[in-house]
Amino acid sequence: MSEQAKWYVIHTYSGYENKVADNLQKTIENRQLHDLIQEIKIPTEIITETKDNSVKEIERKIFPSYVLVKMVMTDDTWYIVRNIRGCTGFVGPSSDEPIPLSDEEVRKMGIDTRKVEVSYQVGDTVDVVSGSLSGFSGVVSSVDTDNNLVKVIVSLFGRETPVELELGQVKKS
Repeated sequence: MSEQAKWYVIHTYSGYENKVADNLQKTIENRQLHDLIQEIKIPTEIITETKDNSVKEIERKIFPSYVLVKMVMTDDTWYIVRNIRGCTGFVGPSSDEPIPLSDEEVRKMGIDTRKVEVSYQVGDTVDVVSGSLSGFSGVVSSVDTDNNLVKVIVSLFGRETPVELELGQVKKS
């Protein structure tokens, strides 16, 4: 059933994001809807402010008045979310037919974070298996799993050349 779950954006009254998320979470628990409404997120970021020689870390909402919900869209789940106190409706062309976020939008917003494990590390020899450098070999100089990138030193025209590739474009030799 998790295959059908998509991320939707709901609009709330200003300052009601936490109340809507809490009320929705309580409703999910009371009605045992964990399999239909799976996750609720309020995207935030930590900002460091320096004021009057003091440093403060402040958590700020990235999208004020919006809450993200990963759910399976049914008439019941639509009704439950739509009628949570403080919720004004789903984001989309009409409140009756909400449109889920695309996979690309979810990835760019960093909503679903995935831990990537690779079989190689810095210093290992790898083969490039796809892309314009397919068939070349090189040595890994850095691995950035957060951004899905690996830097490989490849010998091109007799010169050592660093190239940035996606993690899936190389495999350990």
